[in-house]
Amino acid sequence: MKDEKEVGYINNKQLHIELEPVLEACVSTLAKIRYNQVASELLQRSKKEELTREIRPLRLFLETADFNKLRGESEPHLVEGRKAKFRLHLEEGKPEYEMKVTE
Repeated sequence: MKDEKEVGYINNKQLHIELEPVLEACVSTLAKIRYNQVASELLQRSKKEELTREIRPLRLFLETADFNKLRGESEPHLVEGRKAKFRLHLEEGKPEYEMKVTE
């Protein structure tokens, strides 16, 4: 059995991180911003369970994602005025994402 703390779970629920790119800020930029926010908050406060579990998936996503591909998937929708939202999570210790497009 996997250690739930190791694979991004909180209270037995899988952690999902949502990033919603816009034309001015792609998913890579948003992931970097969120990573820096979480790291900063962790340094300023006592360790919060959710923050410590959020930083690992963000770091792995930043290290491994093909951001040119992700921009290619989301930008056509953004140009047409739709919203794209990326939902990140860890699957067997590896970062995974799904993209949802809304009007």
